[in-house]
Formats: sequence, C-alpha cells, structure tokens
Amino acid sequence: MHRSNQSQKEIQNCYAKHRETRNAAQRQKFLSRDFTGVTIDPYLHKLANPEQYPGFSDERNCLVFWARPPAGVRALIANLQKQLLAIAPNLWLMPIECLHMTSLEITFSLTAPEIDNIVDQMSDKIPKITDYTKDYRTRLIKPKLSYDTAAIALSFEPAAGESPPDGRPPEADAYTYHHLRRDLYNLSRSTGVEVASRYVVPSAHLTIARFVSQTDISVSQIDDRPDPEKVNRLLHQIESINSELYHSYWPKDGENIKSGGQWIVGQEKGLDCRKGTLWYGGGETVRLGKGF
Repeated sequence: MHRSNQSQKEIQNCYAKHRETRNAAQRQKFLSRDFTGVTIDPYLHKLANPEQYPGFSDERNCLVFWARPPAGVRALIANLQKQLLAIAPNLWLMPIECLHMTSLEITFSLTAPEIDNIVDQMSDKIPKITDYTKDYRTRLIKPKLSYDTAAIALSFEPAAGESPPDGRPPEADAYTYHHLRRDLYNLSRSTGVEVASRYVVPSAHLTIARFVSQTDISVSQIDDRPDPEKVNRLLHQIESINSELYHSYWPKDGENIKSGGQWIVGQEKGLDCRKGTLWYGGGETVRLGKGF
C-alpha cells in the first residue's frame, strides 16, 4: 500500500505483475527437464479416494472471511472447469457452490475448540466485518487462470476505472480490493486476535481445480514420469483459455464488461465468516454478511 501511494493503478499493477511473474515461473517449472510431476495434496488425495482410505477425515480447523462469487463469475468458472476437464479429466474440481476467495485468513490448522475460542473473542466485530462490503464496494476485473504444480485458480486484478458498470463512477475504484484486505485485517486485529494469515501477496483468486493424480500428464497409468507432450497440451489449454478470457471478458473502451468479467465484492452475498475443516470449500458459516 505504501509503495503504491494508495493509487488504484499502481495497486492494479502490483497484482498484475505478481500473477504474470508467478505464471511465468510455474510455466518454466512445468517445462524444466527436472520436472518430476504435479504436487499431490495428500489430504485431498485421501478424501478423493475413500475406497483406498476408508474413514479418513481432515482434522485441520481454520477461521476465515470468504468472498463468495456472484452468479456471472460462477457460470464463467463452470465453463472453464469443463474446458480444463477436456484435457485433464482427473482434476479435482472445486464444487460451484463451494467457490470462494479468501479475503482474510485469521488462522489455520488448529483444533475445533481453539477456533471456537477465537470466534468468541471476535464475536462483537464479526457482524461489522461480514457486512463491510455492503458499504465499501471494491471491484475486480481482468479474469485470468493462474496455476502452479498443485492447483489452478481464476485470478482477478483490482479495477482502476476501466468500463465501470452503470451507476458506478470510475472514482469508486479508488477503494481497491487491497484496501478491503487492509481494513478487514485491522478490524480483526482490533479484537485482540493474532492474524496468522498465509495470504500476504497481492492476489485475488479462487481455486477452481487441484491435481490429485499424475495420470493426466504421465507417460502411462503405470509410469508416473511426466510426458512432455501431455504437459505441453495442458499448458496450451490454459494459455488458450487465458487468450479467450482476454478477448471476451476484459474491459474494452466504450463497451460494457461481459457477465463474469467483473466482480464487485459483496454482490449477492456479504462476506462469509467460515470456520471448521474448510480447506476444500467445506466448514460451517459463523455469519454471512448482507449483500447488495
């Protein structure tokens, strides 16, 4: 925030640079001769294969504030997931009803009683935090797939006055998603809790798919070594989708942004204060804020 002088264009540039740099580094990793395969989350692998791991449960409890995507973004993601499945049919897909963007993570990997104690400590401020986006409305634009060896996400950048929807002046974008994250952090800290978030980089993303098998990029079902041709096909599909997103969903002068191409955080639903075993979209709602 200080480096950008709180300028929405500079903040947007920080988010853009982060995802471009990260995608480029991950592409290089996938194409490296040293690449040994995708990173399989052992918890999700076991949850996705109950016949192999009967009775397994994820006991890692977390406390977060999630932003829930509106209908247009959900529809876009459903379409993107279908396109990804066409080239990688063994991907684990985030269920549409579970889609979320972590605006603030309070803590992770604790016991349920420990989480409940933190919820009690924050209880007076949770209504204000979850309703915050009703009055402080930040806009996200320029959807693009971001990826690494573990997962694929749909990421956005904070808007900086480009093609605002009817009724929203361009200067409203001066309050960016990064400002929102700052305010949520400060409100949470004002309760006396320690915020142990893992999310400090300039990123606004929703995980839409995870790798739970090497099969889609391996030489064969019995040989887990990466097949360079299959790896290239996967990367080509991601890049083709990003080209489609750029041409169809990014702002254009004098045109309205296509449904799904922008997201005013708080549309339809306010922030979702969520607790429990929620690493893969689960858990339970402590309080859902008021949307607009």
